[in-house]
Amino acid sequence: MAEEIPLRSVCEAALDLQRFCEAEAWRFCFIGGLAVLAWALPRTTVDADITLLTGFGNEEQFVDKLMSRYDGRLEDARSFALQYRVLLLRSKFGIGLDIGLGALPFEESSIERSRVVEVVKGCELRVCCAEDLIVHKAFASRDQDWADVDSILMVQGAKLNTSLILQELQPLVELKEDKEIVPRLRKLLQKRGIQPAPP
Repeated sequence: MAEEIPLRSVCEAALDLQRFCEAEAWRFCFIGGLAVLAWALPRTTVDADITLLTGFGNEEQFVDKLMSRYDGRLEDARSFALQYRVLLLRSKFGIGLDIGLGALPFEESSIERSRVVEVVKGCELRVCCAEDLIVHKAFASRDQDWADVDSILMVQGAKLNTSLILQELQPLVELKEDKEIVPRLRKLLQKRGIQPAPP
């Protein structure tokens, strides 16, 4: 069985990445498991995921600066990142750092709506808001993502701006050509007794 990675180690890696991005005056926010800690029931996470706003055409300068500080997790991490828009790195203590190279309007808006939250004691990170985390998770649409969506709905409940969620999610699922995501989200909203707000 693989050794469990302490949450404190993941937070320290995330804080180091955050300080690096801030020093570069980059626009970013954490998504994934660390953001789930801010808006849902506690769960374990083994890596740090962020959206870094690079735009289209400027990705190389961001990738090269990050790779001057962190090791790649793939032999061809640089070319993989430029092709698939995800830079897979590791911290000096071996924690995975997944950097999404953001350029879509939703990614920019998500960063604008982000805020600094104490995700665990002593660990303040800039995370996406709960609504945007639901969009990220529903779009990814893996089993763990849907479990996270349900956890966010359970904790945040009626405080959520469901109109914003559906407004941001719809164009993304159209790009993905996945007709199941929005109905599945609506079922979860219904399950938790949350009605979409009027537009």
